[in-house]
Amino acid sequence: MIAVYCRDHHQADGLCGACAALEAYASERIDRCVYGPEKPTCFNCPIHCYKRDRREAVREVMRYAGPRMLKRHPILALMHIIDGRVAAPVEIPRRRRASHPSERPARPAPA
Repeated sequence: MIAVYCRDHHQADGLCGACAALEAYASERIDRCVYGPEKPTCFNCPIHCYKRDRREAVREVMRYAGPRMLKRHPILALMHIIDGRVAAPVEIPRRRRASHPSERPARPAPA
């Protein structure tokens, strides 16, 4: 969706810097979501992953690109619409912590 928005608004080949940063931010927040693979659509989610300014930027992208996705990727767009009708789980899952040091992600070295 970000690529569709960027192409039509910023006339860039690929993503412009601002859109690439928004995509990286969104990917990071989705990866850290407590729901994991069972994440509901953002509209139905009780937890707001994005900061307010980024949430508004993503909302603007979705408002523009959402209807256009039906032409570009009709199956994915329909699956997203169906997913949007599923209610979010009532109980918020706890994040699974890695029990063994080899399962933990590597931390960056302090600067």
